[in-house]
Amino acid sequence: MKAPKIAMIGAGSTVFAKNLLGDILSFEELGGADIRLFDVNQDRLNVTEQVAQRVAKAVGAAPTVSATTDRERALDGADFVINMIQVGGYKPATVTDFEVPKTYGLRQTIADTLGIGGIMRALRTVPVLLDMSRDMERLCPGTLHLNYVNPMAMNIWGLARQTPIRTVGLCHSVQHTAEELARDLGIPVEEIDYLAAGINHMAFYLKFEYEGQSLYPRLMELANSGKVPEWNRVRYEMLRRLGYFVTESSEHFSEYVPYFIKRGREDLIERFNVPLDEYPRRCESQIGGWEDLKKTLADPAADLEVKRSVEYGSLIIHSVVTGQPRVVYGNVMNSPSALQGGGAGKLIVNLPDECCVEVPCLVDRQGLQPTRIGKLPPQLAALMQTNINVQALTVEALVTGDREHIYHAAMLDPHTAAELDLDQIWALTGDLLKAHTDWLPHALLAAD
Repeated sequence: MKAPKIAMIGAGSTVFAKNLLGDILSFEELGGADIRLFDVNQDRLNVTEQVAQRVAKAVGAAPTVSATTDRERALDGADFVINMIQVGGYKPATVTDFEVPKTYGLRQTIADTLGIGGIMRALRTVPVLLDMSRDMERLCPGTLHLNYVNPMAMNIWGLARQTPIRTVGLCHSVQHTAEELARDLGIPVEEIDYLAAGINHMAFYLKFEYEGQSLYPRLMELANSGKVPEWNRVRYEMLRRLGYFVTESSEHFSEYVPYFIKRGREDLIERFNVPLDEYPRRCESQIGGWEDLKKTLADPAADLEVKRSVEYGSLIIHSVVTGQPRVVYGNVMNSPSALQGGGAGKLIVNLPDECCVEVPCLVDRQGLQPTRIGKLPPQLAALMQTNINVQALTVEALVTGDREHIYHAAMLDPHTAAELDLDQIWALTGDLLKAHTDWLPHALLAAD
């Protein structure tokens, strides 16, 4: 069996890279893989290279590991490309996404998927992903691109409009939330049968069963009891209102809708335990985690724990290489082309043809084959459409260079519109575009 060539782009995300490397190299068939680590930060790249060697030793694998700051070298001939970059970094880009909106009274929790923060992240990320895809078209046109970068739906959609490279977006919200609900109910997650579908970070469990019986009555009973986990009040409230449980976390979901973060309504923040400014805190914690890992690597006698994560990346690679069939959740276009492994027609019939959806996908030696879901409950499709509107306009701005659509996207964002009037939305968008000048495509930098 030929050893696969795997390029890890943004490998300086050392802790995440460590988890993926442990997953990949734990498979006997992938133990001899050609691992190419790429990052623009040499210091972080050096640490990840050490991690790769230590992980390989821990699991008894013998991969070929190389590290480079030359992206073309990493991509050349790659069978799989795993993407985990963050364009603009925590500082200055993420800090800007939070601090500038605050001057207008607009508060956020994560700001990486939707909202004004998600829009800005897409504007600076999609062009870099497209540039990388152009390299793939030259250097590894048959590769499978596994994207872990947010804003997931806008990234996948933006690439699908502009490059033939096969791309699937991977998230862990479906499997993580299933585990969380299993704990709430006291049932082993491996004994629960579920089906989820929708858009990334706003997919819902259409089925959640144990021994052939729906678990929704028990979840609804818990939701009405007032005894839900304090950190998960938003999602249980949405279960009460919609009848289905959403896959993404409460802190994320609270800023995808206009109901939980409102100026002058601190009672809502307290009642639903909404963690404002959560993502900057996580970034600081992740930086600390990287420093701790760096110290651990400095001690050759220190143990480096390696355990399998719930990420789908290694499972996809293993299934494509060995032919072992599996089902994973992937983000693909709703009307998949042949390149994306789909057949004719839409995967979710009451969502637009041209949008990115999250659905179960069969994966084997033929690649990913998305599942046709059919029709979603109408209230779920309607809620998703409010987010799809923002995604569509942001992608349109990126593809056409029409700067006005950025303002339109912000205007239609549910949370932004709930907090600001039109003049404020226009002014805030202009301020953020100016603040992001170094990260945006030239076509979007025209003078106001």
